[in-house]
Amino acid sequence: MPDHPAATPRSRVGVPLRFHDGYGVDAELVTFHGLADGREHVAIVLGEPTATPLVRLHSECLTGDVLGSSRCDCGPQLREAVERIAEQGGVLLYLRQEGRGIGLYNKLDAYALQDEGLDTYAANTALGLPEDARDYTAAAQMLAALGITDLDLLSNNPDKAEQLSELGITVRHRVPTGVFATDHNVRYLRAKVVHTQHTLPLQELTAG
Repeated sequence: MPDHPAATPRSRVGVPLRFHDGYGVDAELVTFHGLADGREHVAIVLGEPTATPLVRLHSECLTGDVLGSSRCDCGPQLREAVERIAEQGGVLLYLRQEGRGIGLYNKLDAYALQDEGLDTYAANTALGLPEDARDYTAAAQMLAALGITDLDLLSNNPDKAEQLSELGITVRHRVPTGVFATDHNVRYLRAKVVHTQHTLPLQELTAG
């Protein structure tokens, strides 16, 4: 791992995952020693990982993942990712990077600014915060600790693939997620396409 010490697995525990729509799968959760940012990130191992497993880096989203908020697409992406990875075999890294790394309180402050007309990135900037503060060094450490150096990345975000590549992880393919547009999140999704070149079909993301 370039310029960073190796992380090591700390514990492994089996957890049956159950979603509100009835889907369920057994997973193994792995914790780690030595992560660069000191946060409690978790790897969720699903199915039987292959030599080139399907991997998703999923940033924590309390409002979307837990509360079912439709202001973002995080909850549906998490649900989709678990099933797709379980079918193919791979790992979901659940990263404690709420609000693209700015934290929960700041994210809610940004929501208030979005209600006044700013998009998600402009709201962060108005608060004096980065558009996207996420660093995937710990994710690369986690993958290396699991023996994963080559993978297919389940993501619409080119920055994730670029950062992993710079950190010594080979991203063979970037596999797009589904499009989970609602009346409440369409402006958010369009902003991700325009500002950070997410691979989403912009022509389909219309407010009408």
